Amino acid sequence: MIKLIKKNWLIITILIIATFFRLYRIQDYMEFLGDQGRDVVIVRDFLKNGNLFFIGPQTSIGNMYLGPFYYYFFVAPGLLMAAFNPVGPAIIVALLGILTVFLIYKLGSSWFSPKVGYLSAFLYAISPVVIKFSSFSWNPNIMPLFALLFVYYLTKSKPVLATLAFVIALNSHYLALLLLPVGLIIWLYNRTPWKPIFISIAIFVLSLVPQILFDIKHHGQNINAIITFFSQRETTVNLKAYKAIPGILPLFNQINTSLLSGKNINFGYVVSIIFALLLVFILYRQIKTKTINRYFIFLCLWYLIGLTGLALYKQHIYDHYFGFIFPAVFLLFAYLLSYLPKYLSIIFIIALTVFSLLETPFRWNAPRQLATTQAIDNSIVAAANNQPFNFALLAKMNYDPGYRYLFSETNAPVELLQTKITNQLFVVCEPFQIDCNPINNPEWSVAAFGWAKIDFQWEINGIKIFRLVHNVSGKTN
Repeated sequence: MIKLIKKNWLIITILIIATFFRLYRIQDYMEFLGDQGRDVVIVRDFLKNGNLFFIGPQTSIGNMYLGPFYYYFFVAPGLLMAAFNPVGPAIIVALLGILTVFLIYKLGSSWFSPKVGYLSAFLYAISPVVIKFSSFSWNPNIMPLFALLFVYYLTKSKPVLATLAFVIALNSHYLALLLLPVGLIIWLYNRTPWKPIFISIAIFVLSLVPQILFDIKHHGQNINAIITFFSQRETTVNLKAYKAIPGILPLFNQINTSLLSGKNINFGYVVSIIFALLLVFILYRQIKTKTINRYFIFLCLWYLIGLTGLALYKQHIYDHYFGFIFPAVFLLFAYLLSYLPKYLSIIFIIALTVFSLLETPFRWNAPRQLATTQAIDNSIVAAANNQPFNFALLAKMNYDPGYRYLFSETNAPVELLQTKITNQLFVVCEPFQIDCNPINNPEWSVAAFGWAKIDFQWEINGIKIFRLVHNVSGKTN
């Protein structure tokens, strides 16, 4: 054991660093908002009541639904492991993030050199954006691992395993579709036999059965939404590839700034310039000397196709959209840095490390969203005095399943307004997102309660809670 540790001490150290950044106080630092609440509500209903589901999370644009496998394979085991504490699925995601670090090391070492393996794994381990999306439960957060597995298995001419990885990636986010051109290129290069390809196609079709059953029951709701998304493209995507050209360089810089430079804009420009210059130089050198590394070309195509696809999207590009190219960016950049003189690469690696650590989440106080939600729920239950109550949330960037999940875990007597209007309504208002005025508020979950007045109010961690009771006089206070 000691000999094994001595031999692998560097990757062990990197994995310890990755583990610390992803699991340290995860319950305090993890995100727990509406999407996380929605997920655990659905999965708990399955685990406790046996209610199967055939679709997964809804996309933010287009009213489309993903497949259900993120819920079945990742959220469900996490909830069971943690006795239905929402931290369980977050730990599953964090463990997958740590596994991604190790796989990046293995592939960087195998495709290029141990130096590239160590460097790419280390930069991935400390990247603040990667850490953020490896530390809470959300369907896009598993994308990097399965995108990397998809490419890896194709390079090994294992299309069946690649298809399984692709299915999970696609259930994570529809941006996984941009992996298909990369997969096609690798398949053509390797000349994989047709028999496993047919098996792979059959597996992929079988993976769509839950969504097909959902659409049969709901009159083609999901497929119609997908068709609308691609056919009515005024605000969605542009299918003319040349239209992506103006957006490729800005996106290239945005991705490098987010992933490699700790979101420091000025340093991000430096990273992007060095990235581009080294890329052109090494491509030219390998072509001239006829020493082309096929994995280098695969990574270049993976990054370029990803950039092109994202540049055709007409909405704002958020950091989690990059998930399917996370591994490509780090592996490619580490490979390029390996061509620099030793002293220059050391200086640059130190700079990358400093700027990444300056943006680490632990520099700021933990948001403690789960604990705050629990505290608010507990205070409402106490204020309700064991009497039934209705509940509403006023927020711009959040919705109420997280609160309702914790209410139900404690068997709180909360009633849906659609089912029963009680004598008291508790309104939680997140003032950093919205103006807190529950009286005469047009939000349905408040307005449906009827004429009301504020009985009393209090505050927890900057979030306001109001108790409303019926106002028979019709006068507001």
